[in-house]
Amino acid sequence: MQENATGKDWAAGPQGAARLAGRIPDPSARGVAAAMTDLIRSGELAPGSGLPTVRGLAVELGVSPGTVADAWSVLRRHRMITTLGRRGSVVSGPPSVPHPARFERVGDLGSHLTLDLAVAAPDPALLPPLADALLAGARTPRLNDYSRTAITEALLDAVRDTWPFPAEAWTAVGGGYEGVQLLCQALIVPGDRVAVEDPTAARLLDILEALDAQIVPVACDAEGPLPDSLARALEQRPALFLHQSRAQAPCGWTVGEGRAAALAAVLETAPNVVVLEDDGIGPLAQDPVASIGGHLPGRTVLVRSYSKAYGPDLRIGVVGGPREIVERARVLRTFGTGWTSRILQDALAHLLTDEGAVRTVRTAAHRYGERRSGLAERLARRGVPTGNRDGLMLWVPVADEASALVTLAARGVTVSPGSRFCVAYSRPHVRIATSRLTDDAHALDETATLIALAATASADRLH
Repeated sequence: MQENATGKDWAAGPQGAARLAGRIPDPSARGVAAAMTDLIRSGELAPGSGLPTVRGLAVELGVSPGTVADAWSVLRRHRMITTLGRRGSVVSGPPSVPHPARFERVGDLGSHLTLDLAVAAPDPALLPPLADALLAGARTPRLNDYSRTAITEALLDAVRDTWPFPAEAWTAVGGGYEGVQLLCQALIVPGDRVAVEDPTAARLLDILEALDAQIVPVACDAEGPLPDSLARALEQRPALFLHQSRAQAPCGWTVGEGRAAALAAVLETAPNVVVLEDDGIGPLAQDPVASIGGHLPGRTVLVRSYSKAYGPDLRIGVVGGPREIVERARVLRTFGTGWTSRILQDALAHLLTDEGAVRTVRTAAHRYGERRSGLAERLARRGVPTGNRDGLMLWVPVADEASALVTLAARGVTVSPGSRFCVAYSRPHVRIATSRLTDDAHALDETATLIALAATASADRLH
């Protein structure tokens, strides 16, 4: 792009404020944001261009500084400008779609990849067959009716008795993360604080960052979020408390009844905070679910995913909770897909009630547990302790994250950097996906030896 004739920083400083004000015909917050967007899109305000102070531009426009600050907030939200503290604000570039940077993979090993331990995906060999379920789904009542169906009667009948608290309303969604995203979008506005267990799933942090939420970390132990840490987080007046109720990613804990009651007691002091619980692997979890909703059903909404248990291509999750909260998510969906396919909903209902499919999922949960514990035991014998009690992964402490990643990549193995799962990264880790590990004992021994080597690698040793 060509720079403006007066230079890259023609809009910076007192004189720049006057020049920029002359390019803004509507001095309202919306008008300022729109004019700035046009200038950035056209390249007249190129990436790196300095901008005047909020107060300086407000004086030239004859408006309050709050009006310009509101416009700047819109531009930051769409990643068009960046504020650098005392150095002021600069142009970042045209409006862009936020990327889930934590979730997206790092690097590309190409043909050198020999073992992928980064993706905690289900093993296709352990999923129940879908043919009969899809046939059952195709017989759903009101097939091809263009009316919106939040949840079919068959699916509601299949899930209602498995919910850990009485839900007033339900809706099916396109997987667990879509459910979380819809609810976060419906419940918070940019700048809201959200209390989140730390560490947590990378996708959850991506969702909150894309919505411009301020993340308040809640420290955890082997039983889940710590009540005292949640109490401190509530002092910052968050709008939402987001946590995973069982088989937590990446640490594999499950919140028990005692901890759920303790967390609910803390939340009683903050009646405006909504509790959003994410049950990411659903029926594959080996521990029973305990929910804050058992104590605060009027403020708790649960999202349960069935994709890992019954098949990623079903793309099915269920949201259950207070009517007013669930209705917000349902209304948001009317701007897009409107509803989840009744065929897929009733296909899942068939799977949830079919004895053969239930046995397959139960067997899969057992096999995943054996793979996870098999690697964990081998790592422990090599001096690398892990604490995951459930789930499809291990949270592995390392001496140095970068050194561990390089050590494994040099041998064709990819894992997930632990920093992506953390708000406050106090001790380095890597996340190891265990769901597709081999059952061959000798190969598993070799994998454990390699991970142990990477866990003890340091930057000094690599040099």
